Amino acid sequence: MNALLRIGLLTVTLSSLAIAGEFSGRVVGVMDGDTITVLVGREQRRVRLAGVDAPEKGQAFGQRSKQALSQMIFGREVTVVSTGKDRYERTLGIVRLMYGSSVNERLVENGWAWHYTRYSNDRRLSELESRARAARRGLWADPRPVTPWDFRKAHRPDGIND
Repeated sequence: MNALLRIGLLTVTLSSLAIAGEFSGRVVGVMDGDTITVLVGREQRRVRLAGVDAPEKGQAFGQRSKQALSQMIFGREVTVVSTGKDRYERTLGIVRLMYGSSVNERLVENGWAWHYTRYSNDRRLSELESRARAARRGLWADPRPVTPWDFRKAHRPDGIND
């Protein structure tokens, strides 16, 4: 095999690993309670936290959820374990702080996001949501919080709910 072909194959392999694997960088943006921008080298990558769904910006607790996420990670180094891409081409991922704590889990545990069971069967997230709900933490202080997917369905003209 000639050298150019080997280099080409190695480049494709490494690119695939970067997409499906993990990467680290500094959080430079928090769009809402479940979407961030991570600076990796000179590239900004939009990341949607996998397995969770936070209130929308115009929804009750939407701003508070965004603030909670921002306080946790804005300006900090994180590692993103990619689980794929969503239909908007954002990286879906589990976001970890440098000491290993899962941001996804902390959001649910503190009551700032739901476990998004439509796309996740993570038992840990389900348990954390149940505990937050029982303790009435975060958005669970509301006796009847509206799920983000129901809010989107009711407020988007196209009826898209995810």
